[in-house]
Amino acid sequence: MRTYDLAQSPLRELNETLHRQTDGSNEAQWEILNPRGGHAIAVGLDAPINVDVRGSVGYYCAGMNKKATVTVHGSAGPGVAENMMSGRVVIKGDASQYAGATGRGGLLVIEGNASSRCGISMKGIDIVVKGNIGHMSAFMAQSGHLVVLGDAGDALGDSIYEAKLFVRGKVKSLGADCIEKEMRPEHQEALTNLLKNAGIKDAKASEFRRYGSARKLYNFNIDNADAY
Repeated sequence: MRTYDLAQSPLRELNETLHRQTDGSNEAQWEILNPRGGHAIAVGLDAPINVDVRGSVGYYCAGMNKKATVTVHGSAGPGVAENMMSGRVVIKGDASQYAGATGRGGLLVIEGNASSRCGISMKGIDIVVKGNIGHMSAFMAQSGHLVVLGDAGDALGDSIYEAKLFVRGKVKSLGADCIEKEMRPEHQEALTNLLKNAGIKDAKASEFRRYGSARKLYNFNIDNADAY
């Protein structure tokens, strides 16, 4: 394992070193000490490496991640795993607003709570939150899955497209065009696999409700096809 102490070396140097890692890298295990709430830690990774951040981070940690597994042993500021493409990001604490925003792939696991706009404009990412999520989560969510073991705040799934939302707790309110939908066997199977992949053993798919698009907004109306 290679250890990098941000109390001793600059963040830019760390990210440059991580960016040089490739698929065949011999340095697959990384440990980052003293992050001290630093911003943009471990962003833009593009190799199957494991990065453990020992402490809390600021905004945009693990943004644009590809292939790597990044684990934050603390909490994360706004925009964690933003525009994530693949790989795995795990937050052991809480996450601030717009976690996983615009994510296109991979798995984001938040073991604490997530703030507002979790999964905003998600485009294929899978997000699993063990705690609660704040208001306007999954706003304009296009594809992927958002799984919440706790409660959801106001306007869940506002203007949602084709993403699938699963909530075990209470939903304060649903956003425009978001409705509760039938939990069919294929959805239970998909949810079971998501919970397993996230390492969650104390929840069953049968305990969740599914939410998604009613497909009543302008963009779903075939009469508007000529406008595009």
